[in-house]
Amino acid sequence: MDTISASSVQRILASEKLKPWRVHHWLSSKVPRDDRFRETVNNICDLYTRKLRPHERVLSLDEKTSLQPRTRTSRNRPARPGNEPVIVEHEYVRKGALNLFAAFDTRSGKVLGILRTRKRQLEFIELLEAIDRTTPASVTLIHLLCDNLSIHSGKLACAWLMAHPRFQTHFTPVHCSWMNQVEQWFSILQRKRLRAPNFADLADLEAKILSFIDEWNEIAHPFQWTAKSFEKVLASVDDPFRRRPHWTDVFLRAAA
Repeated sequence: MDTISASSVQRILASEKLKPWRVHHWLSSKVPRDDRFRETVNNICDLYTRKLRPHERVLSLDEKTSLQPRTRTSRNRPARPGNEPVIVEHEYVRKGALNLFAAFDTRSGKVLGILRTRKRQLEFIELLEAIDRTTPASVTLIHLLCDNLSIHSGKLACAWLMAHPRFQTHFTPVHCSWMNQVEQWFSILQRKRLRAPNFADLADLEAKILSFIDEWNEIAHPFQWTAKSFEKVLASVDDPFRRRPHWTDVFLRAAA
């Protein structure tokens, strides 16, 4: 059998600019990326980038699900000098889970959140009612950006929205929930509070998350997405095998 040296393989790959060890997933969507898709993307771009009129508000809504206390069977060991990290026990006790329903204000960056043990239209409506209570009457048009989850468009949710005409819903395209800015805020919450969960129980977990929301709102800031960012998304539609831009690549600045 003919053989080839490792150095020869390296030279061939380098000369052809091939990197077969790299893998990037892409999705052949069942929903056409057509003029309607472009219209939806451009509408989201408009909601995020244009100057709002005094009577408008734009909120990004979603749920972060299955948040577990994961109480560790042994206490965490603190970080020590010499670059030794925090040591977290691998074993933990299951004590249920919570779902965070959150609304991110795209202009102020402030977050409104509630935690519930179930994820249904009823809990989603609770979030809508909280938004309604805390939004001044002078704001007569509240834009809600949601993904295509059924609880956002079910009969109960639609009936509530029909009874509250100042709310207007907008939905991200299928498989494009990352266009929802609250997902960016969820990633911050994950990094800063939930990377290695170790809470006493559900009540402790809820208290700590609500405390983080309060702390965030004291220094809240919006995420700076631009029209140019969405142009890159639309450009990728023309070539289905072109690398799909992820929001971490496309959008200009993530929060610290």
